[in-house]
Amino acid sequence: MKDASFVHRLLDVIEREIVPLTVEGVRAGNKLFGAAILRKSDFSVVVAETNNEIENPLWHGEVHALKRFYELPRDARPDTKDCLFLSTHEPCSLCLSAITWAGFDNFYYLFSHMDSRDSFAIPHDLKILKEVFTLEPGGYNSSNAFWDGRAIRELASALPEAQRQAVEGRVATLSATYEALSRAYQEGKAGNDIPLG
Repeated sequence: MKDASFVHRLLDVIEREIVPLTVEGVRAGNKLFGAAILRKSDFSVVVAETNNEIENPLWHGEVHALKRFYELPRDARPDTKDCLFLSTHEPCSLCLSAITWAGFDNFYYLFSHMDSRDSFAIPHDLKILKEVFTLEPGGYNSSNAFWDGRAIRELASALPEAQRQAVEGRVATLSATYEALSRAYQEGKAGNDIPLG
């Protein structure tokens, strides 16, 4: 089981590293998804990124983070087996595949596919999983031969009550931040040339 300090570190990275990038990204017309790659040894950030679909529709937050990760000099880039992959939102099918092909054995996320659809008005993840792969929400295998994918809220639910409540308070604050980012994205996306806006 991951302890409270681990969960708080993941939330710290979202709040301090990813959110500021996402604020700028949304201002430029991008969606609100972001990601970071951390060292397993000390949870330090190797790279943090946000969605950059206005440059390339494949630059989802996770894929853009992987792009930046592989642009690092080889001697400065840790092996993926020595890293944690953190995503603000449950990775879509493109990002699940990219994480797999890059060799990560894990990922953690804050908001679910259902949150993306219901809270952030971005239903494409679930629609693609249903239409292309005939999967219902939650239908992919979150623990498999390649990786284990875990929701931060799932980790929090296993914590003692006082620790769980502290995490839930931080998640509520981050949820409000992302709801505001979502409103800004939805209000500004007209004419942004993203195929699945």
